[in-house]
Amino acid sequence: MPKFCANLTWLFTELPFLERFAAAKEAGFDAVEVLFPYDVNAQDIVNELARYELKMALINCPPPNYTGGDQGFAAVPALADRFRRDFKRSVRYAKTLGAQHLHIMSGVSEGPEAKAVFIDNLRWAAAEAPNQSLTIEPINNDTMPGYFLNDFDLGREIVETVNAPNLRLQFDTFHAAKITGDMLATWAAMRDVTVHVQVAQMPDRTEPDHGTIDYPAFFAALDEEGYQGWVSGEYKPRNSTTDGLGWLG
Repeated sequence: MPKFCANLTWLFTELPFLERFAAAKEAGFDAVEVLFPYDVNAQDIVNELARYELKMALINCPPPNYTGGDQGFAAVPALADRFRRDFKRSVRYAKTLGAQHLHIMSGVSEGPEAKAVFIDNLRWAAAEAPNQSLTIEPINNDTMPGYFLNDFDLGREIVETVNAPNLRLQFDTFHAAKITGDMLATWAAMRDVTVHVQVAQMPDRTEPDHGTIDYPAFFAALDEEGYQGWVSGEYKPRNSTTDGLGWLG
């Protein structure tokens, strides 16, 4: 079976945030990810990771806009300077937590100028933090209306255009199913540029068990292909998190 990871922004939310690390370890996870950990003291997170011998697989970048703005703005031309300032903060945070991957969010934008700015920002970020693995993730427009990176072929094109060894794709099976209608075929086309996987079932973004996506087949394919990255549960539990962990096998 693949190496499974728990997204603590989505899972174990019946517990206070810092108690979710113990719950994840008890459930059998060896790694966690947290989308936006920035409002928590970094040392408190480091302590929980060490206490339960957990790895931090991924955090998002840039820090959230607490004034109600959109998540991410790496493809927003008017915010290029702000992205670069906030990216440096995210890298410091990722280094403190030992986060393997830093997900750079494009934000809401469109058109050739947005694409050019996104590529320019990613090239700068890859050079600014050469030892930090960076990811970009196609997100469907039902979940995030207007999100610039809303297509897997575009994601691949951008990764190949930037051509940096530390920039790869983040593959979310729910978004793949929503965007293309065929998650398994999309995975086959994107696996060579992918370093991190997130899973949820269609159509309700719940546990990756019964539903329209054949997860036993997908997990078997990951094993057969020798995929070495994390597979993170990023979904909305139907009931309590622990009650829905049968998909771990």
